[in-house]
Amino acid sequence: MRLSRRSDYALRALFALASRYGEGPISIREIATKNDVPKKFLEQIMLELKSQGWVRSIPGRIGGFELAVAPDRLSMGQVVRFFDGILAPIGCVSSSDYEPCSQEPFCRFRRVLLDIRNFTTQLMDKATLASVLRGEPVRREEVFTAGDGI
Repeated sequence: MRLSRRSDYALRALFALASRYGEGPISIREIATKNDVPKKFLEQIMLELKSQGWVRSIPGRIGGFELAVAPDRLSMGQVVRFFDGILAPIGCVSSSDYEPCSQEPFCRFRRVLLDIRNFTTQLMDKATLASVLRGEPVRREEVFTAGDGI
């Protein structure tokens, strides 16, 4: 699975808002700057997040955006499905955007891809904004250390 840029930027914005939940609105300029997101693109994304009822806009000079839901009520899975549609690595193991394949009756590696879909879905749906914020950022050396994730 690879996140689209829309999902990536939406998650960045949502985590920025979740980190200051209950403290008032954050300007779109601040969200864009702190999260290295083009402001014009972020404006479109924020409108989509607002349409889902996940954020609300506060007008005025000290306005901006804030979460409209508690951080423990919104999961990464919900956000990625909204922007990208599916979490499956390929269409023949997607339940929501299934694409038939001529090799289905014989394909052995499809089982692994189905397991990946199921595991990814489980993790993404458990990963609420609140639970992820309680975790630590990934250190660079973790990315290049052999382990269960390789």
